[in-house]
Amino acid sequence: MATPATTAHTISAATRQNLPMYEVIIIGGSYAGLSAALTLGRSLRQVLVIDSGKPCNWQTPHSHNFLTQDGQTPAAIAAQARGQVLAYPTVQWHEGQVTAAIKQPDGFVLQTEAGSSFMAKKLLFATGITDQMPDLKGFSQCWGISVLHCPYCHGYEVRSQPLGILANGDMAFDFCQLIRHWSRELTLFTNGPATLSATQREQLAQRGIAILEKQLQYLEHQQGQLRELVFEDGDKQALSALFARIPFAQHCPLPQQLGCQLTETGLIQVDEFQQTSVTGVYAAGDNAGMLRAVSVATAAGTKAGAFINHHLIREES
Repeated sequence: MATPATTAHTISAATRQNLPMYEVIIIGGSYAGLSAALTLGRSLRQVLVIDSGKPCNWQTPHSHNFLTQDGQTPAAIAAQARGQVLAYPTVQWHEGQVTAAIKQPDGFVLQTEAGSSFMAKKLLFATGITDQMPDLKGFSQCWGISVLHCPYCHGYEVRSQPLGILANGDMAFDFCQLIRHWSRELTLFTNGPATLSATQREQLAQRGIAILEKQLQYLEHQQGQLRELVFEDGDKQALSALFARIPFAQHCPLPQQLGCQLTETGLIQVDEFQQTSVTGVYAAGDNAGMLRAVSVATAAGTKAGAFINHHLIREES
């Protein structure tokens, strides 16, 4: 991605007048972005959705826990949603990578990698996050397929099967208690010395959760479907799925460069209206919410669209 322009850069009024003007530009055309676009399109707002075609769940074969869409592929849900959203005449779509967001006295100017420029009164970032994969062979190939982050999205499909958790410390202890609800055949893999307290070890043992501290070498899989974990000493353990929580980063650096504050966990800080710390800038979806699920992102997008429209109405009156 090209380096975004600084927010202090001012573009002349004459230049701004020649740019395509929208009431709202949404960066990110996945579930949160499309949901917001639908709400704004039905509110008669001039909307542009700019999407780079890089959803974070592109590898996930099925989406679950979403009414009317349970078991559908994420791509199918997004394609259907896009068709419905673009049926509204005030909503437009642009494929591209936004590389600069420049705050102006009368709105925001966006520039894309291909050289296109647009202007909007309000911005909504629905840009998601980027998962930072561990240096473990086979992990990234299984991510979203049999290496999982959310039991509510995927736990039912692997219920009562041999499952593992890759984590350590307090996070591992909490995750074990959660995943045990779906399967009693559960093993905690700390990938090295465990940092659990004596009390945590005892409680996990009482619940029948084994702790294996050996170093992992790689994940044996077939087209992303986990077969077994292979350890550095040559031992192996068969598993149906492995749950893991891994670090992430914001997929798009532009909110921070505009001055949007982040939470301690690295999410974009928003208020109850999905508004960031920068006036006129909003965020919705995985980039601003702890629960990573299609249904949650969709709901956040609907809320963001409604409050953006409300704020526009208030400014116009």
